Amino acid sequence: MFMDRLLMHRRGVELTQDEHALLENAISEVRTLNARSTLIEAGQRVDVSTYLIDGIMSRFIDDKHGLRQLVAVHVSGEFVDLHAYPMRELDHSIGALTTATVAIVPHSALREILDPRPDLARKLWFSTLIDAAMHRAWLFRVGRLDAVGRVSHFLCEINTRLHAVGLSDGHRFALALTQADIAEICGLTTVHTNRSFRQLREAGLCQMRGSFVEITDPVALAARGDFSPDYLYLAVPNLGEHDAR
Repeated sequence: MFMDRLLMHRRGVELTQDEHALLENAISEVRTLNARSTLIEAGQRVDVSTYLIDGIMSRFIDDKHGLRQLVAVHVSGEFVDLHAYPMRELDHSIGALTTATVAIVPHSALREILDPRPDLARKLWFSTLIDAAMHRAWLFRVGRLDAVGRVSHFLCEINTRLHAVGLSDGHRFALALTQADIAEICGLTTVHTNRSFRQLREAGLCQMRGSFVEITDPVALAARGDFSPDYLYLAVPNLGEHDAR
């Protein structure tokens, strides 16, 4: 099933088998997106929402000079643009950072299954509210943390999100992003990002080996990034607390 990871291990909102089946049946097609391709342009009228089966996608805004700012990153098991269902058009663009597999869900199909099922509608609403919570955490990261802290916070967040859907063991996970991508996510230059990774490696906290991140000390990395997973509303143990025991 494509949507097995949707809302997996989220507090109080895990989907029932019947709800999974309804959403699976609402999928009109499955697509493969090339890395660095744009799926939806800002201002484009949309009548479908996109669920990410595999890969990494982003929401982003381009300024008038064509410079891109990433405003969200999505991993497997997440709707990338569920908020397009009530909004009809977006104030930002959506694209694939890596090769990605997505399921397309028409809004007409969503309406058909959600209108008579308020509890399922509430669960999907919860999904969009988690997106908003992550936006607030990103604002905190950029506004309050130094370069090393920003990178640490991002790595802790992505590790926690991937761990929740079985794509991280809590210490090691695939992250097919460049340091330039991570620089955009953290509001840094590539030079500052490279220097931050070097400092984290020298401190024995984590390192990147090719397309894999290895977190040696989750507790210390979380402390360095002032990271708490509360805003992710997960029903699984805090990785830092788990490793501290």
